[in-house]
Amino acid sequence: MEQFVTNVKCLVENLQHREQADYEGVIDKLFNEVSVLDQLPKPLDSQLEECAIQLWNWAVTKRVGTAINETQKAKVRHVACSLLYCSAPDDPPESIVRKHILMASKTGRTWLDCKDPHLANPFLALAVKSLEILYSQLGSRGDGDIDLNVAKGEVEKDLLRVLSYQAESAVCLGSHQEAVVYMQRCKDMLARLPRETGYLSLMCYNFGVDSYNLKMFEESSFWLSQSYDIGKTNRKYCPGPEVQARVLRLLATVYLEWDCQQFQEKALNAVSLANKVCMSTSGLNLKIRILLRSGALDKAVTAGVNELLETDAPLEVSLSTVKLLMSADRETLAFDYLKCVCQHFEASPELSAASVLHIELLLQRGKELLGKQKIEDIITGHYTGKPLTPQSLVSLHLLLWDKASKHYEAKNYMEALQWYNYSLSFYKAGQMEPNLAKLQRNRASCHLLLKQLEKAKEAIREAERCDPDSIFTQFSVYKIAIQEKNIEKAAEALTAMGRLAKSPVSNEDRLLVCENAASSLLSLASQIALENEEQDTAMKALEILCENSSDDAHVLTALRCLLRLVLSTMEVASDEERNVRLGVLLSYLQMALQKVSQCNTGPEAAEQRIEDANWFRKIAWNSALQCEDSPGRMKDFFLLSYQLSQLCPSSRALLMGQRTCLLMAAAASLELCRKSPHSVQTEELINALENIQICTEVWKTLRASGNFPNDQTDTLLLLYEFEARAKLNDPKVETILESILELDDVDTKVLETIAALSMEPPAHYPSLCKKALRIALSLHKKRSDGDMARCRQCVHSLIQLSLPSGVLEVEERVLEEVWLYYEEALSIIAAAPEDFPEMESLWLLTRAWNTGILLYSLAQYPEAEKWCGLGISFIRHLGSLQESYQTQMSPLYSEVLDRLDRAKKNLDMEE
Repeated sequence: MEQFVTNVKCLVENLQHREQADYEGVIDKLFNEVSVLDQLPKPLDSQLEECAIQLWNWAVTKRVGTAINETQKAKVRHVACSLLYCSAPDDPPESIVRKHILMASKTGRTWLDCKDPHLANPFLALAVKSLEILYSQLGSRGDGDIDLNVAKGEVEKDLLRVLSYQAESAVCLGSHQEAVVYMQRCKDMLARLPRETGYLSLMCYNFGVDSYNLKMFEESSFWLSQSYDIGKTNRKYCPGPEVQARVLRLLATVYLEWDCQQFQEKALNAVSLANKVCMSTSGLNLKIRILLRSGALDKAVTAGVNELLETDAPLEVSLSTVKLLMSADRETLAFDYLKCVCQHFEASPELSAASVLHIELLLQRGKELLGKQKIEDIITGHYTGKPLTPQSLVSLHLLLWDKASKHYEAKNYMEALQWYNYSLSFYKAGQMEPNLAKLQRNRASCHLLLKQLEKAKEAIREAERCDPDSIFTQFSVYKIAIQEKNIEKAAEALTAMGRLAKSPVSNEDRLLVCENAASSLLSLASQIALENEEQDTAMKALEILCENSSDDAHVLTALRCLLRLVLSTMEVASDEERNVRLGVLLSYLQMALQKVSQCNTGPEAAEQRIEDANWFRKIAWNSALQCEDSPGRMKDFFLLSYQLSQLCPSSRALLMGQRTCLLMAAAASLELCRKSPHSVQTEELINALENIQICTEVWKTLRASGNFPNDQTDTLLLLYEFEARAKLNDPKVETILESILELDDVDTKVLETIAALSMEPPAHYPSLCKKALRIALSLHKKRSDGDMARCRQCVHSLIQLSLPSGVLEVEERVLEEVWLYYEEALSIIAAAPEDFPEMESLWLLTRAWNTGILLYSLAQYPEAEKWCGLGISFIRHLGSLQESYQTQMSPLYSEVLDRLDRAKKNLDMEE
């Protein structure tokens, strides 16, 4: 127990010296401490009493204001009150008991205000107990003392308040019978406390209101009856006739909504009594509602409405009663009453409201002819001394437009136009107003559909005069221009619509106006153009929509339409036009990629996003296939197809598509390089390498999903990478060749391609070229069905690389290497002499002979004789040229040999 006292004292001191931001934590700790107080022995410690008083004063007397909320205040009071009761003796003195009463009743009330009756009830019970103790203490003093009687009266007053709190708590908890018991005790005390009559009556009324809001009609009727009964017990202190009448009207309403047939009499009695206590139009109107709901005879209802009319009820109330009668299918009564109202308010400037209502009721009942007559009378009166009030005029316009709109939807355009013309009759010539522009647009639509083009143009001119900066006005201008085949005017209107689409769009009769109204209008404009076979105008409308709409879904729909329109013209277009259209397709698809990427990825939108991405992906793919003559375009389309595929769920088929897109894009970049100046190749080569790298990763994922027999993806990727790096002069080309050689069953064509790429400008890698050719030659020779022509070509290329034309000096190492290639050539000739081309033999002869002559000029006589002899050896393989070259070269060769002999002798003599 000592620890408890120490903890509480420490927390109270802490709270009094805390910053405002830290109050909540300390209050919660205090509240938790006293929650176990019942389990501890009762201490008689003055420190706890002091803590209780300090806490109470801190939270109540000093008023910490908004530093703590109501719940925190309730907790502080809860703690203070608990501590005070805990520290009090079993037989406390009167001063302590009064403190108990104050704290317990205030704490209970605070918890009630916090909507927590469970926590309020224990304190309210303590307050009642303490009040009874105090009353007993006062009684023990004896009777006759005036001050004592006053004190007892104050105790009884406090007891009544606490009992009413307990009744309120019981109502909150749904304990109706318990609340009734508490309230009965309070009523029993009214004889001694008549001044509390108004308080109890109001409290019962509040209980009735709360129960009514919860649709607890039985309980509500009880409490409202109690409120009225308590109020009438003492007219001096009752709430007043206005309040009493309000109680009775609510009671009648409860009976009405509970079960009007069963409680018809009670409802009528309550509302009649309310009207007797304090007459009001709301009471009379309620009485009419009850009569109508209960199915009373027309005679009774007529009496009720006459009673309302006799009270000089405002016109607004009388008109609402007319509507009430109409809604209850008492049409005859409604029109009769309306006639009486019009007579009653004949001199009132507000009478026009009744006239408008009369028209509304006639139209509701399908009496259009009578309605039109009434409208025409009002139009005449409006300009002959009986003008409509602004509010009535607005209401009438709405009625007329609504009727016109319904006829328009039913395609009764002539009727719709008549109703719009009625509305136009109330506007003065030259008047400027946005609503007038809207009216003229509606009239123009009717004229257009009635094929009255000139009248439609006249109406739209008026609309432009009143509201030129309306997208709906420009839309109407556009529709007329299309009908007139005025394409230039239509284009101007579309441009204006695009400009106006950036601003918020106001409401418009008959047209669906929402957040994306401008997009809807532009879509409609495109549709109108297509219906009139104006495809270019339709495309312009859709393009403007795409440029100005913030709705991605609308833009994607427009892009689909645009793509279809462009594709529909591709087959009949010339090559030049086709190229232009491919450029347009590319721009549309790029926009589609952007929009699909930005689309919402929530569960509901995910499926649509995937569908859109797939649709545009296929268009991009098919478009790429149409770009054989334009590698740049082909690359862009394939990359778009790949990027769109990334927005779709991954699958084996999708990965295969991505692989193909990236391979084709890389191939297109390389093809573009071959056709471009060297200065612009670098960027394309880098792009190709990036696509190759991405494709490699895609291929790894795809290959992990299963086998791909005979697939050439690895080879293609390495070939493309080799070409790009070779042209970029990247030293990694040698590594790539090694990777190619590591492939299973390397194709000789691949090696020959590598050889060609090694020397294709700006690449220059003769050593790699020769390496690839030697390996290719070796592979050819190993095969039983070796292709001699390709072997011959390999040898030719190797000789040409090793022994280029025009050199002035040849190294011995090179000569040895080339000699081996010549031996390869001789072996090929020997294997199939008839298949060896004559011109190839002549080429070999010439290169060998020239090499010998070069060596001769360099005084390398033995080597010169060897190479000249090699050249002469090819004469027998020349076929038809053999005799000619034999005749020419034999004497020359003899001369060379003679010179070689002389040169050798001279050389020996010098030595």
